[in-house]
Amino acid sequence: MPESQRPIAILLMAMGGPDSLENVEPFLLDVRGGRPTPPELVEEIRKRYRATGGKSPAVGISKDVAIKLEQRLNETCGERYRVYVGLRHWHPFIKETYVELLGDSPEQIIGLCLAPQQSSLSTGAYRRKVEEARSALQSTCPVSYVGSWHRHPGLVAAIAENIRQSLLKFPADVRATVPVLFTAHSLPERIVAMKDPYPNEVKGTVTAVTALLGDRTTYFAYQSQGRSGESWLGPTVESVVEELARNGHRQVLVAPIGFLCDHVETLYDIDIELKQFASGLGLQLERIAMLNDSDALIDTLASVLASHESSLCPTS
Repeated sequence: MPESQRPIAILLMAMGGPDSLENVEPFLLDVRGGRPTPPELVEEIRKRYRATGGKSPAVGISKDVAIKLEQRLNETCGERYRVYVGLRHWHPFIKETYVELLGDSPEQIIGLCLAPQQSSLSTGAYRRKVEEARSALQSTCPVSYVGSWHRHPGLVAAIAENIRQSLLKFPADVRATVPVLFTAHSLPERIVAMKDPYPNEVKGTVTAVTALLGDRTTYFAYQSQGRSGESWLGPTVESVVEELARNGHRQVLVAPIGFLCDHVETLYDIDIELKQFASGLGLQLERIAMLNDSDALIDTLASVLASHESSLCPTS
């Protein structure tokens, strides 16, 4: 295929999730690096998926994002771009998708993690999966990776707008005083000693969004800590909700800024578990909508990719 006709492959990477209750156990087996999951933990996680639709919606949402992003990128350039989805812990695995995209003979491959904040334990792991696939397939196709976009104006504005819209869930006479509780997925505390960028990038997103909210009272916490037996980043979201109750608050709006789409950590950990916890303390807890496959996210991703491509072009 002539060079001018070869596509640019965009590889969207995400964690993935089980596509059925039966596949919860094999999904966890992959997450745990092949270590068997205790049966009681498997059943507990299965219960969470059962309560939120019987599967992870994240895979379908990621594929919807890919379709819309491809359309957006090709609006002015024919079929120059092809967008693929590769997952770290479930089908289509990154290696499976890599085989598929190489079959389309791309001119180059651009990897983009569907996570605005970078970490060696999350986004870094996706890149390692790509490099493993490249090595196994002996591919020489050029690959580059989009870096952090945790303060991208489009992302920040979209989250702020979702916060404004979600405040309408509260009675009109209290909206002005409802605090916003920003959350992000916790990671093991050892990343601090590794000088991992994640904690600072998460707080950078919070700072940028807060600046668009005026004098709104805000808090921050980490959610969905793992059960590896080691210490995880805090404060926990439960401890901050308790603090809000002690301080006399009766409402709180949760804004999970470390997530782009709905999955079990939002649909169960917040919408069911945390909401029940807050209710027991006398708080009305609501959550902002995730960006999912919204036009705002598609526009942001297109802008992020355009900036990345510009950075690859040699300057004269």
